[in-house]
Amino acid sequence: MERWSVTTVTAAVLVLASCAAPREPGNIAPIAVPSLGLAAEAAAPIDAQWWKTFGDPQLDRILGDALAGSPTLEAALARVRLAESALAVSEAARRPQLTLDANGQIQRLSDAYIIPPPYGGSTRWIGQAQANLGWDLDFWGRQAAAVGQARAETDAAGLDYAAASLALAGSIAQTYIELTRVERQFGLAQRVLVEREQALLLVGLRVRSELAGERDARAAEILRAEAQQVLVRVQGQREMLVHALALLAGQGADYYATIRPPTPALDAVLPLPAELPADLLARRPDILSTQARVDAALAGRETARTAFYPNFNLIGLAGAQAIGLNHLFGKDAVTYGAGAAVHLPIFDGGRLRAEYAGANARVDAAIADYNQAVLSAVRETADALTRVANLSATLDVQRTAAAGTAELRRLDEVRFISGLGSRLELIDAELRLLSARQETVDLEADQAVARIRLLLALGGGFDSEAGSAALVDTRPSP
Repeated sequence: MERWSVTTVTAAVLVLASCAAPREPGNIAPIAVPSLGLAAEAAAPIDAQWWKTFGDPQLDRILGDALAGSPTLEAALARVRLAESALAVSEAARRPQLTLDANGQIQRLSDAYIIPPPYGGSTRWIGQAQANLGWDLDFWGRQAAAVGQARAETDAAGLDYAAASLALAGSIAQTYIELTRVERQFGLAQRVLVEREQALLLVGLRVRSELAGERDARAAEILRAEAQQVLVRVQGQREMLVHALALLAGQGADYYATIRPPTPALDAVLPLPAELPADLLARRPDILSTQARVDAALAGRETARTAFYPNFNLIGLAGAQAIGLNHLFGKDAVTYGAGAAVHLPIFDGGRLRAEYAGANARVDAAIADYNQAVLSAVRETADALTRVANLSATLDVQRTAAAGTAELRRLDEVRFISGLGSRLELIDAELRLLSARQETVDLEADQAVARIRLLLALGGGFDSEAGSAALVDTRPSP
């Protein structure tokens, strides 16, 4: 009869559990990769230290300082350690738990309660020491799902660290290219100012010779003032870019003086594809991070689903209880016990269903974030490809135009030497040539920045084969 009762109760528990467990709802589907229009071929691998291609030791130094001590990376690293801690906690919950509790106190025992005299009505020392053993058997995989969720979150945090490192390296490289642009523009602006001052002197001579009027002199003065203004503005831009590099490197004002005029090869050849590569998604840590968070949300939903099922635990205790300190360590004070416990939620006011609905909503949100990240990555890479191709064609045309301007300047110089042209005409030709060179410098810098952005859109030097665990193992020590 007793065995029948236990079987009946167990069956009833399982029936109630099966009735309470919700069905799997429909969720947002991850975007289909074949619909993205990627190429059939994968792109060539990119070196982890891709910035060395520019051949500038100062850029290497700044990036090394940044990757070793940037507050941005330190914050990302702290999030990795936090995720690792959460994973360790989840894994610990799957193992047997052993605790030791001990207490003692002086207490007057009631003589009108369950303890008879001579103890009842007296004041005694009551002590207890007890070891407790508990083990969640995890029949339905609840703890395993929690561990899977924590592990996916840890992977996502590691990938976030890789994405932050890549973004930081890209920001420094682009800022450094901007500093290069400004330095070269500063040199050209100095030459423009020299030419404007020479033009002003010549106009002054022409005014005194009554070959030009006061209006011509004022116009020359305005042009010289504009050249001076450009020079001052470019100098200010240089200082602000130096400040930005120091900030990105995680350094203070004493770092400014260590930054010298940059010398990168703006036409450095980077391993960039001509079309969207087939392995685009696997190359980007930010995409893999959103994918890991989808896995975490799915594991979280499984954890919420298993909360509807009975929870079985093995329990045990062993210790000593006694009235009077002299009795606590005797064999008569020994107590022990073992058994099992089951917990089944039956009526909870809809709390579990609400938590399960929330878990499903988090799955939908994670998949939507993943889809958005994928589409953004495709567009970002496509835009970068277009930008690189467009700037390459534009730069070719500009270099041809600059070469033509240089030839015209040479011919004007020949005319001046031959006495067929004036010094002012030669100065105007020199200014046109300097303007063409300024435009060329701008386009060369734009092209270098565009190539860096394309490289970043391709995931930089991130190695998807290593995985987030390798990222955690190889990160700088805190």
